[in-house]
Amino acid sequence: MNLQKRITETIRTVPDFPKPGIMFKDITPLLKDVELSKEITQVFAEYWDSHELDAIVGIESRGFIWGNSLAQQLGIPFIPIRKKGKLPAETLAFKYDLEYGSAEVEIHKDAILKGQRILIHDDLLATGGTAIAAAELVKMSGGVVAGFSFLVELGFLNGNEVLRNYNTNIHSLITY
Repeated sequence: MNLQKRITETIRTVPDFPKPGIMFKDITPLLKDVELSKEITQVFAEYWDSHELDAIVGIESRGFIWGNSLAQQLGIPFIPIRKKGKLPAETLAFKYDLEYGSAEVEIHKDAILKGQRILIHDDLLATGGTAIAAAELVKMSGGVVAGFSFLVELGFLNGNEVLRNYNTNIHSLITY
Protein backbone atom coordinates (compact mmCIF):
# COMPACT_ATOMS: atom_id res chain seq x y z
CA MET A 1 0.00 0.00 0.00
CA ASN A 2 1.40 3.43 -0.90
CA LEU A 3 2.19 6.12 1.65
CA GLN A 4 -0.68 8.44 0.74
CA LYS A 5 -3.21 5.63 1.17
CA ARG A 6 -1.71 4.60 4.51
CA ILE A 7 -1.86 8.20 5.74
CA THR A 8 -5.47 8.75 4.66
CA GLU A 9 -6.55 5.43 6.20
CA THR A 10 -4.84 6.33 9.49
CA ILE A 11 -6.03 9.93 9.89
CA ARG A 12 -9.22 10.14 11.93
CA THR A 13 -12.01 12.50 10.85
CA VAL A 14 -13.83 14.08 13.80
CA PRO A 15 -17.14 15.72 12.85
CA ASP A 16 -18.20 19.04 14.37
CA PHE A 17 -14.83 19.85 15.96
CA PRO A 18 -13.98 22.49 17.06
CA LYS A 19 -17.41 23.75 16.02
CA PRO A 20 -20.44 22.43 14.13
CA GLY A 21 -19.84 21.88 10.42
CA ILE A 22 -16.08 21.36 10.67
CA MET A 23 -14.75 17.91 9.70
CA PHE A 24 -11.50 17.94 11.71
CA LYS A 25 -8.61 15.84 10.34
CA ASP A 26 -6.92 14.35 13.43
CA ILE A 27 -3.32 13.31 12.80
CA THR A 28 -2.73 11.88 16.28
CA PRO A 29 -3.35 8.28 15.14
CA LEU A 30 -0.35 8.68 12.80
CA LEU A 31 1.86 9.34 15.81
CA LYS A 32 1.15 5.89 17.24
CA ASP A 33 2.67 4.29 14.14
CA VAL A 34 6.43 4.77 14.55
CA GLU A 35 7.34 3.31 11.15
CA LEU A 36 4.74 5.40 9.32
CA SER A 37 5.97 8.55 11.10
CA LYS A 38 9.56 7.76 10.08
CA GLU A 39 8.46 7.20 6.49
CA ILE A 40 6.61 10.53 6.45
CA THR A 41 9.77 12.31 7.61
CA GLN A 42 11.82 10.48 4.98
CA VAL A 43 9.44 11.44 2.15
CA PHE A 44 9.49 15.08 3.26
CA ALA A 45 13.32 14.93 3.39
CA GLU A 46 13.59 13.38 -0.08
CA TYR A 47 11.46 16.17 -1.52
CA TRP A 48 13.18 19.10 0.24
CA ASP A 49 16.78 17.79 0.18
CA SER A 50 17.47 19.25 -3.27
CA HIS A 51 16.21 22.70 -2.28
CA GLU A 52 18.42 25.40 -0.85
CA LEU A 53 17.18 25.78 2.73
CA ASP A 54 18.82 27.44 5.73
CA ALA A 55 16.20 26.58 8.37
CA ILE A 56 12.70 25.22 8.92
CA VAL A 57 10.01 27.17 10.72
CA GLY A 58 7.40 24.98 12.41
CA ILE A 59 4.03 26.35 13.46
CA GLU A 60 2.74 25.51 16.95
CA SER A 61 1.99 22.90 17.79
CA ARG A 62 1.49 20.19 15.20
CA GLY A 63 4.00 21.81 12.86
CA PHE A 64 6.64 20.88 15.43
CA ILE A 65 6.05 17.14 14.97
CA TRP A 66 7.49 16.54 11.50
CA GLY A 67 9.06 20.00 11.16
CA ASN A 68 11.72 19.30 13.77
CA SER A 69 12.33 15.75 12.50
CA LEU A 70 12.70 17.10 8.97
CA ALA A 71 15.14 19.78 10.11
CA GLN A 72 17.24 17.12 11.85
CA GLN A 73 17.13 14.90 8.77
CA LEU A 74 18.28 17.81 6.55
CA GLY A 75 20.88 19.01 9.09
CA ILE A 76 19.45 22.52 9.41
CA PRO A 77 18.02 24.49 12.36
CA PHE A 78 14.40 24.28 13.48
CA ILE A 79 12.69 27.54 14.50
CA PRO A 80 9.38 27.48 16.39
CA ILE A 81 6.55 29.90 15.73
CA ARG A 82 4.35 29.93 18.80
CA LYS A 83 1.10 31.38 20.05
CA LYS A 84 1.39 34.83 21.60
CA GLY A 85 3.04 34.90 25.01
CA LYS A 86 4.77 31.50 24.78
CA LEU A 87 8.29 32.57 23.74
CA PRO A 88 10.57 33.89 26.50
CA ALA A 89 12.82 36.36 24.62
CA GLU A 90 12.04 39.43 22.49
CA THR A 91 9.58 38.58 19.71
CA LEU A 92 7.93 39.75 16.52
CA ALA A 93 4.17 39.16 16.35
CA PHE A 94 1.56 38.81 13.61
CA LYS A 95 -2.22 38.75 14.14
CA TYR A 96 -4.46 37.00 11.61
CA ASP A 97 -7.91 35.55 11.04
CA LEU A 98 -8.70 31.84 10.99
CA GLU A 99 -11.65 30.05 9.42
CA TYR A 100 -13.20 29.94 12.90
CA GLY A 101 -11.71 32.86 14.87
CA SER A 102 -8.49 34.85 15.09
CA ALA A 103 -5.03 34.25 16.50
CA GLU A 104 -1.65 35.85 17.01
CA VAL A 105 1.68 34.10 16.59
CA GLU A 106 5.23 35.10 17.44
CA ILE A 107 8.81 34.30 16.55
CA HIS A 108 11.98 35.25 18.42
CA LYS A 109 13.44 38.42 16.93
CA ASP A 110 16.86 36.82 16.59
CA ALA A 111 15.68 33.47 15.16
CA ILE A 112 16.27 34.25 11.46
CA LEU A 113 19.24 35.98 9.90
CA LYS A 114 18.74 38.42 7.03
CA GLY A 115 18.52 36.58 3.72
CA GLN A 116 18.12 33.07 5.16
CA ARG A 117 15.96 30.77 3.05
CA ILE A 118 13.20 29.39 5.29
CA LEU A 119 10.85 26.44 4.74
CA ILE A 120 7.52 26.87 6.53
CA HIS A 121 6.09 23.58 7.81
CA ASP A 122 2.74 22.74 9.39
CA ASP A 123 0.57 19.66 9.61
CA LEU A 124 -2.39 21.03 7.68
CA LEU A 125 -3.15 23.67 5.05
CA ALA A 126 -6.74 24.89 5.19
CA THR A 127 -7.44 28.52 4.20
CA GLY A 128 -3.77 29.46 4.51
CA GLY A 129 -4.16 31.99 7.34
CA THR A 130 -1.67 30.42 9.71
CA ALA A 131 0.90 29.79 6.96
CA ILE A 132 0.53 33.40 5.77
CA ALA A 133 1.14 34.59 9.34
CA ALA A 134 4.31 32.46 9.43
CA ALA A 135 5.40 33.85 6.04
CA GLU A 136 4.87 37.40 7.28
CA LEU A 137 6.97 36.67 10.38
CA VAL A 138 9.73 35.23 8.17
CA LYS A 139 9.65 38.40 6.03
CA MET A 140 9.56 40.67 9.10
CA SER A 141 12.66 38.81 10.35
CA GLY A 142 14.53 39.48 7.10
CA GLY A 143 14.23 35.91 5.83
CA VAL A 144 13.06 34.60 2.48
CA VAL A 145 10.17 32.14 2.20
CA ALA A 146 11.72 29.20 0.29
CA GLY A 147 8.56 27.07 0.29
CA PHE A 148 5.74 25.51 2.27
CA SER A 149 5.44 21.94 3.51
CA PHE A 150 2.26 20.24 4.79
CA LEU A 151 1.21 16.74 5.69
CA VAL A 152 -2.43 17.40 4.69
CA GLU A 153 -4.00 19.97 2.38
CA LEU A 154 -7.73 20.67 2.32
CA GLY A 155 -7.78 21.56 -1.37
CA PHE A 156 -11.41 22.66 -1.40
CA LEU A 157 -10.49 25.64 0.86
CA ASN A 158 -7.99 27.00 -1.71
CA GLY A 159 -5.26 27.86 0.82
CA ASN A 160 -2.70 26.89 -1.79
CA GLU A 161 -3.74 29.85 -3.96
CA VAL A 162 -3.12 32.52 -1.29
CA LEU A 163 0.29 31.07 -0.42
CA ARG A 164 1.47 31.49 -4.02
CA ASN A 165 1.97 35.21 -3.25
CA TYR A 166 4.91 34.14 -1.06
CA ASN A 167 6.30 31.13 -2.95
CA THR A 168 4.88 28.67 -5.48
CA ASN A 169 6.77 25.69 -4.04
CA ILE A 170 3.99 24.23 -1.91
CA HIS A 171 4.34 20.54 -1.09
CA SER A 172 1.60 18.49 0.58
CA LEU A 173 1.75 14.73 1.06
CA ILE A 174 -2.02 14.27 0.75
CA THR A 175 -4.90 16.45 -0.43
CA TYR A 176 -8.55 16.11 0.47
